[in-house]
Amino acid sequence: MKEYSDEIIEFLVYVKPSKYRQKILISLKDEKLKIPSEIARDVGVITSHISIYLSGLKEKNLIKCINEEATKGRLYHITENGKKVLKYI
Repeated sequence: MKEYSDEIIEFLVYVKPSKYRQKILISLKDEKLKIPSEIARDVGVITSHISIYLSGLKEKNLIKCINEEATKGRLYHITENGKKVLKYI
Protein backbone atom coordinates (compact mmCIF):
# COMPACT_ATOMS: atom_id res chain seq x y z
CA MET A 1 0.00 0.00 0.00
CA LYS A 2 1.23 3.47 -0.90
CA GLU A 3 2.26 5.72 1.96
CA TYR A 4 0.79 9.22 2.09
CA SER A 5 2.21 12.06 4.13
CA ASP A 6 0.04 13.57 6.84
CA GLU A 7 0.12 16.82 4.90
CA ILE A 8 -1.24 15.23 1.70
CA ILE A 9 -3.93 13.43 3.69
CA GLU A 10 -4.97 16.72 5.32
CA PHE A 11 -5.18 18.43 1.91
CA LEU A 12 -7.14 15.57 0.36
CA VAL A 13 -9.62 15.49 3.26
CA TYR A 14 -10.25 19.18 2.57
CA VAL A 15 -10.37 19.09 -1.25
CA LYS A 16 -12.00 15.77 -2.20
CA PRO A 17 -15.47 16.39 -0.68
CA SER A 18 -15.93 19.55 -2.76
CA LYS A 19 -16.23 19.38 -6.54
CA TYR A 20 -15.70 23.16 -6.65
CA ARG A 21 -12.38 23.01 -4.76
CA GLN A 22 -11.25 20.25 -7.10
CA LYS A 23 -12.31 22.22 -10.18
CA ILE A 24 -10.50 25.34 -8.96
CA LEU A 25 -7.23 23.43 -8.64
CA ILE A 26 -7.78 21.91 -12.07
CA SER A 27 -8.53 25.37 -13.50
CA LEU A 28 -5.21 26.67 -12.16
CA LYS A 29 -3.11 23.62 -13.05
CA ASP A 30 -1.77 25.17 -16.27
CA GLU A 31 0.02 27.69 -14.02
CA LYS A 32 -1.52 30.71 -15.73
CA LEU A 33 -2.51 33.57 -13.48
CA LYS A 34 -6.29 33.92 -13.33
CA ILE A 35 -8.73 36.39 -11.86
CA PRO A 36 -11.74 35.15 -9.87
CA SER A 37 -14.23 35.66 -12.72
CA GLU A 38 -12.14 33.43 -15.00
CA ILE A 39 -11.92 30.76 -12.32
CA ALA A 40 -15.66 31.02 -11.64
CA ARG A 41 -16.40 30.52 -15.34
CA ASP A 42 -14.11 27.46 -15.48
CA VAL A 43 -15.67 25.98 -12.34
CA GLY A 44 -19.30 26.77 -13.13
CA VAL A 45 -20.09 28.84 -10.06
CA ILE A 46 -21.21 32.46 -9.90
CA THR A 47 -18.46 35.00 -9.31
CA SER A 48 -19.90 36.19 -6.00
CA HIS A 49 -19.47 32.68 -4.52
CA ILE A 50 -15.97 31.93 -5.81
CA SER A 51 -14.22 34.03 -3.14
CA ILE A 52 -15.38 31.63 -0.41
CA TYR A 53 -13.67 28.71 -2.14
CA LEU A 54 -10.57 30.74 -3.03
CA SER A 55 -10.14 31.88 0.59
CA GLY A 56 -10.26 28.32 1.91
CA LEU A 57 -7.79 27.01 -0.65
CA LYS A 58 -5.51 29.96 0.07
CA GLU A 59 -5.62 29.29 3.83
CA LYS A 60 -4.54 25.70 3.16
CA ASN A 61 -1.67 26.98 0.95
CA LEU A 62 -3.03 25.19 -2.12
CA ILE A 63 -3.35 28.39 -4.14
CA LYS A 64 -1.83 31.85 -3.77
CA CYS A 65 -2.98 35.37 -4.55
CA ILE A 66 -0.02 37.35 -5.81
CA ASN A 67 -1.57 40.80 -5.34
CA GLU A 68 -3.47 40.65 -2.05
CA GLU A 69 -3.63 44.43 -1.76
CA ALA A 70 -5.76 44.74 -4.92
CA THR A 71 -9.48 45.17 -4.45
CA LYS A 72 -10.21 44.19 -8.06
CA GLY A 73 -8.34 41.93 -10.43
CA ARG A 74 -6.67 39.70 -7.85
CA LEU A 75 -4.45 37.15 -9.55
CA TYR A 76 -4.31 33.54 -8.37
CA HIS A 77 -2.02 30.64 -9.15
CA ILE A 78 -1.58 27.10 -7.89
CA THR A 79 1.13 26.34 -5.31
CA GLU A 80 3.41 23.31 -5.13
CA ASN A 81 1.07 21.83 -2.51
CA GLY A 82 -1.85 22.33 -4.88
CA LYS A 83 0.05 20.53 -7.64
CA LYS A 84 0.73 17.61 -5.29
CA VAL A 85 -2.98 17.30 -4.47
CA LEU A 86 -3.89 17.27 -8.17
CA LYS A 87 -1.99 14.00 -8.53
CA TYR A 88 -4.54 12.32 -6.24
CA ILE A 89 -7.84 13.73 -7.52
